[in-house]
Amino acid sequence: MFSRMLHPLFRYFETRVNPYPEGEVQTPPQGLLPFIWHFSRPVLPLLLLMTLFTALVSSAEVFFFSYMGELVDWLGHVEREGFWSAHGLWLAGIGIMVLLGLPLLVLGQSLITHQSIFGNYPMIGRWLSHRHMLNQSLAFYQDEFAGRVSQKVMQTALAIRETVTKVMGLLVYAIVYFTGAAILLGRADLWLLLPLGLWLIGYLAIMRFFVPRLRDVSMAQADARAQMTGRVVDSYSNIQTIKLFADTDREQRYAREAMETFMVTVHRQMRLVTIMSVCLTLLNTALLVGTAGMAISTWYYDAISLGVLTIAIALVMRIRFMSDWILWEVAGLFENIGTVQDGMNTIAREPTIRDVPNAPALEVSAGGIRFDALRFSYEQAKGESRTVFDGLNLTIAPGEKIGLIGRSGAGKSTLANLLLRFYDVQGGRIMIDGQDISQVTQTSLRHQIGMVTQDTSLLHRSLRDNIRYGTPQASDEDVWTAVCRAHADAFINDLVDPKGRRGLDAHVGERGVKLSGGQRQRIAIARVLLKNAPILVLDEATSALDSEVEAAIQEQLDTLMEGKTVIAIAHRLSTIAMLDRLIVVEQGQIVESGTHAELLAQEGIYAGLWKRQSGGFLGVDM
Repeated sequence: MFSRMLHPLFRYFETRVNPYPEGEVQTPPQGLLPFIWHFSRPVLPLLLLMTLFTALVSSAEVFFFSYMGELVDWLGHVEREGFWSAHGLWLAGIGIMVLLGLPLLVLGQSLITHQSIFGNYPMIGRWLSHRHMLNQSLAFYQDEFAGRVSQKVMQTALAIRETVTKVMGLLVYAIVYFTGAAILLGRADLWLLLPLGLWLIGYLAIMRFFVPRLRDVSMAQADARAQMTGRVVDSYSNIQTIKLFADTDREQRYAREAMETFMVTVHRQMRLVTIMSVCLTLLNTALLVGTAGMAISTWYYDAISLGVLTIAIALVMRIRFMSDWILWEVAGLFENIGTVQDGMNTIAREPTIRDVPNAPALEVSAGGIRFDALRFSYEQAKGESRTVFDGLNLTIAPGEKIGLIGRSGAGKSTLANLLLRFYDVQGGRIMIDGQDISQVTQTSLRHQIGMVTQDTSLLHRSLRDNIRYGTPQASDEDVWTAVCRAHADAFINDLVDPKGRRGLDAHVGERGVKLSGGQRQRIAIARVLLKNAPILVLDEATSALDSEVEAAIQEQLDTLMEGKTVIAIAHRLSTIAMLDRLIVVEQGQIVESGTHAELLAQEGIYAGLWKRQSGGFLGVDM
């Protein structure tokens, strides 16, 4: 009931910040402070308000200490006879003010901190980082563990919140408490400031010695943790391969190496923590003994009152506990800063593939494609590169269907990836209907191209969502029509996931692992059939299918290809022999071009491949 009464209040503060900012996706800036500021701007007013309430709460606590000292002095001199009748009302009023005032301040602080900031603040970081990471190129993800990237997106956002809120909270508490304590003690007797001043020097010395070391080890630990997580996730993502080769021992060693590296940083950190704890305890004990001794001595010589003695000891006890908290928070602060810096190295990278400013959408009227003086190389380690194309020229007429032939590494799939602008060319142009694909938006380019690859991976969502992924507005009837045309209806109705969802509602597992390779490929074909794009790229589209299913689907692909520009890649030459033109690629160059009959008549490379095929596949020993 109490929770229901507070629900509107909670909801009001929870909605003060939009955790999903819209607008153009921007690359976070390099540099720790600019990087943190990038994610903190939406909550800056609330952070300042939180700081104000924190200052009011800590000031109220200092005032309470001061008031208690005065109360002790006053009670020491007041007459007991008639005490309640003379002073009861005033004491009751003070009690009500303390009873209501401090909780109300804490309520305001907590609503802003916990309802407005704590949940929304890191979600802003995750949302903006995730949107930015979706814009990264394929090359970026080929060099990174997916688990490592996702962990950095999740942890960095949380570390930013912890860093900012701790810095602001620590500054306020430290300034208010130490300033308040110095004023209260110094006003009573300047000698009482001596133990506090010596303690402050010692405290700063401890921080100066331990904090940088904790920072360094925390940064090393953050990197080791990300590496450890990446290796573990890599094992889970490839569990079928691990079990297939029965090599769990190697995977255990692979993960343990990262875990042992992580544990080295943990041991270094814990050793520093133990030494720091002992030093701080010695310093705080010296402060307590020194202040108590100084206060008792000055009270003995009637230099201060009993109330001041009470304030001095109470404040020192409070500072003692607070100093311990501050030092641990500072140590944790640098651990969070290490996490932020480690995450920044991954998140604050400019995407290598970007749309030009104000890029228009691609408009496909006919579907003609031209590769003009194409030059492209893959970047490798130590600044080296591997040239794939050096001046390639290829024109595909609107509606023409071509087949690309060549052994692995000849550049067939690279050509398809360049057409989709997964990579940018280093020279030349790729034109679609006279439009340079580097000058149009990537989204519109890929909307106009349907592609089925050999290695089909599905999203861990329902089959319906996977099939409708490129065409979200498609009706269930359209989805089922595509399913039937891809001959996937033969197995879909029998699918049931662990939560009891059936058919199109069944979830397929990570990367579609609950389906066979052939089933995944049929779902991918259904998705492209439903998308019905004017340009079609088939990269070993039927390689995972058995002959009977392939023959049935080939009829649907023939229907799908009508009126479309098609680029088909296959090692099984019989699947592309009927296309309008066959192109043989060797070391990034076109060495033969013509129809199946024309190439056989030339008795060149293609004719030799056709004769040497075993089981309909292109041999690798060319």
